[in-house]
Amino acid sequence: MPTPFPGMDPYLERPSMWPGVHNALMASIQLDLAPQVRPRYYVSLEERVYFSEDDGRYPVGIPDAVVVGPTGNGGSPSDPPDPYETLPKGVAMTTVHVGIPVQAREAYLELRDTGTGSVVTVIELLSPSNKRPGKGRDLYERKRARFLETWTHMVEVDLTRAGEPMRFADNGAVSDYRILIRRGGRPSATLYTFGVRHAIPAFRLPLKRGDTEPVLDIGKLLHELYDRAGYDLALDYASEPVPPLSPGDAEWADALLGEKGLR
Repeated sequence: MPTPFPGMDPYLERPSMWPGVHNALMASIQLDLAPQVRPRYYVSLEERVYFSEDDGRYPVGIPDAVVVGPTGNGGSPSDPPDPYETLPKGVAMTTVHVGIPVQAREAYLELRDTGTGSVVTVIELLSPSNKRPGKGRDLYERKRARFLETWTHMVEVDLTRAGEPMRFADNGAVSDYRILIRRGGRPSATLYTFGVRHAIPAFRLPLKRGDTEPVLDIGKLLHELYDRAGYDLALDYASEPVPPLSPGDAEWADALLGEKGLR
């Protein structure tokens, strides 16, 4: 079953869904590009790994005071014993919510020259962790800044509405989704902006001068992936997407899903 949306399906942005979509889409892009650019280039699926504490949705370091009485947990006789039942009556115990470092993994693509192994083009697909304050954004922004100072081409695809968009010299462009194409060594870049009502624009992937540049149609690949992976079985179109759409887009989406028989 195809997605009911013309471009990005906002229901795929759900936090529990997006990591799998991210990895599967990167793999689909790799498999689509590899036969088009060989033997001059090969496409490498790389992974950025970092450790991060909580994602900002939960408080860290806020104490809770718990007073443990002589009756324990008040459960039934079959319940396991409360380890704090032996504490004297009225003893106070303090618990603290702490961040647990978790390993975060983010996939990206590198197009490398077959002869030299040098990186010619990098393709990044942003995740919400890249767009909210913390180690994920710091790590990505440092890498982004290094690439912008080199001759390496960079393609940055943002298909998530959560978090703060990446910074550009011209901050006048406001949109739900973005594709940035920066050809190495140039002080400017091409920025495609689009919303949930629009198709995802296709574009030519920058390579070395004189080489044939393939067209990368991420929208087509995403829709094919949606159908093959059966994402429709995992999505509840009767509910609202996460994050929520703007009022105007929500009204439009409600009408669209109603026409498709999903509302």
